[in-house]
Amino acid sequence: MKILIVDDSLIIRKVLKNILKEKKVSESDMFDAPDGQAALEILNSHDIGLLLVDWNMPKLNGLELVKIVRKIEKYQSLPIIMITSEAAKYNVLEAVKAGVSDYIIKPVSGVTVLQKLKQYL
Repeated sequence: MKILIVDDSLIIRKVLKNILKEKKVSESDMFDAPDGQAALEILNSHDIGLLLVDWNMPKLNGLELVKIVRKIEKYQSLPIIMITSEAAKYNVLEAVKAGVSDYIIKPVSGVTVLQKLKQYL
C-alpha cells in the first residue's frame, strides 16, 4: 500500500515515515508533500492507499485538500487521517464532515499513530 504524508514540516514528515517503518512499510511505498497542492500532483500520478494530512499548510491547506480528494472518484473511500494541532471540537467536526476517516492531535506519539494506523495498514 502506498502512503502519502502531507505536512509543511519536514521534521513531522520524517517522524511519520519512521513510525511507518516500524510497521514494516517500505521507503518506496511512502510519498511526502509539503502542501496540498504538491499532494494533489502525487495523488494524480500514483495509486495512494492511505493519506496522512496536516491541516495548516501553505498553498492548499489540509481541509481544502480533503474536500478536493473526496470529489475524485477513485479516492472517495480512501482512508484519510488528519494529524494536526487543531484541537477544538468544531475543527474535528469540520474535518469529519469534509471526509476525514480519523483525527490525531499533535504533538503525536508513535504509540498513538500506530494505534490509529493499525486498522488501515
